[in-house]
Amino acid sequence: MLRIFSLLILFSFSISLSAQKKKTAVADPKKYAASITPEDLSKHLYIVAGAEMEGRETASEGQRKAAAYIENHFKSLGLLPGNNGSYQQSYPVYKDEVGNSSVTVNGKSFTLYNDFSPIANWNNTATHYFSEVVFVGHGIVDKDVNDYAGQNVTGKLVFVLDGAPSGYKPSANGFRSPSSWYGKIQTAKSKGAAAVLIVANGFPRKAPTEATMHVDLYKSEIYPNSYFISEQVATSVLGDAFSQLKEAGKSKSLPAQVMKANVKLVFEKKTMEVSSSNVMGILPGSDKSDEWLIVTAHYDHLGKRGNVIYYGADDDGSGTVGVLEIAEAFAKAKADGKGPRRNILFMTVSGEEKGLWGSEYFSEHPTIPLDKATADLNIDMIGRVDTERKTGDTLNYVYVVGDDKLSSDLKPISEGVNNKFTSLMLDYKFNDPKDPNRIYYRSDHFNFANKGVPIIFYYDGMLLSDYHKPTDTPDKIYYPLLSKRAQLVFYTAWEMANRDEKLKRDIPLNLQ
Repeated sequence: MLRIFSLLILFSFSISLSAQKKKTAVADPKKYAASITPEDLSKHLYIVAGAEMEGRETASEGQRKAAAYIENHFKSLGLLPGNNGSYQQSYPVYKDEVGNSSVTVNGKSFTLYNDFSPIANWNNTATHYFSEVVFVGHGIVDKDVNDYAGQNVTGKLVFVLDGAPSGYKPSANGFRSPSSWYGKIQTAKSKGAAAVLIVANGFPRKAPTEATMHVDLYKSEIYPNSYFISEQVATSVLGDAFSQLKEAGKSKSLPAQVMKANVKLVFEKKTMEVSSSNVMGILPGSDKSDEWLIVTAHYDHLGKRGNVIYYGADDDGSGTVGVLEIAEAFAKAKADGKGPRRNILFMTVSGEEKGLWGSEYFSEHPTIPLDKATADLNIDMIGRVDTERKTGDTLNYVYVVGDDKLSSDLKPISEGVNNKFTSLMLDYKFNDPKDPNRIYYRSDHFNFANKGVPIIFYYDGMLLSDYHKPTDTPDKIYYPLLSKRAQLVFYTAWEMANRDEKLKRDIPLNLQ
């Protein structure tokens, strides 16, 4: 961080004292917004989401190629390196490869991936011997439901049915639901279980072709070693009672009970350290160079599955090339002597598809003072249309998320800029606290909001159609709409980077 500040101090010497003491004249941004064209966006996207990048999987060669392309573009614009003299901020990623893993029940051995599948990134190398299992129904603890009632499972093997009884209404959706496999393991961990068996469909399964990746090598708490098991294994553990319990559990919660079975669980893994990176370029400000605006998108995607490439043109190649073009528009303004008053950090992050890894790493290891950041404008998917959207002009909208949180300045700025320059329909569907998709929590802006930085998230809503499929390709992008949405972000950034006051932080952070 100190080297960045030194560069900015050196840069500030070129600014006259009088310019520092009075407000810098703000130019008309239309000329520079016009440089964000469908043609330039398409040119970048056919490279970023091209076959050579191999789907930009985090910590892969394709991701490193994409990072180099973005870095070279930032350099060509004259942006300063964003991380102590480097354009990239590396962070460690760990790959787990399963070695020996076995499940043996009453002397009968079962086959890895044919009968069971361990959760490699949570499990630790260990061998467990149990003489009994604790059946806890669906393993749900939520509001009026407590499938663990009457049982102490500390240090024990827990057996959990898949799903939930009919009529169960969870207090949270998605992976946070107490009835999801993640929720079930979280509950088992909180109860002190040593290991968990979860009955699951889909056996036999294909062995993974790649190692499991994670970033949390050091943990404050250890998860119980957990395994998905087939119904064949379940019958071996519970005997004839399994089919009866499974049928009864379809319509109601079942009482927990201890059942006898000799179960041996073996898990061994090899952990390798690799790395990924965020790519960062700085455009220095003039008279407000102690403050910052951040513009972000994630450039990683899902990589390859065998020989099939998941191109990720919309997710989030569209946001990535939007950042490249927005940065170029600001650089052109600066070359004309009309640069921003505040510093702008342009950053493309990796690891978003894995769990917001790159932005979380930056938020914990910031290269700029986050308390001096006026806002983060995050772009994740702005090149397609929401096939489920039934109202308004489907070719002239963008979902705006988070402008009702953290700062009362966000919405007036956003709407004022849009009314003046772009006239897009701003759709606030995903600001609804009851949004079942929980979009506010699912992209990189969330890690900035978690640090108190006001954010706006721009999004097209393409959750169906080609989302997370190999068919998310550059030829399906609506380039004029992508250009218009990127221009909206540019105009909003222009206003935030040049206004007299930093955005207020006057709305309490609420992560519920």
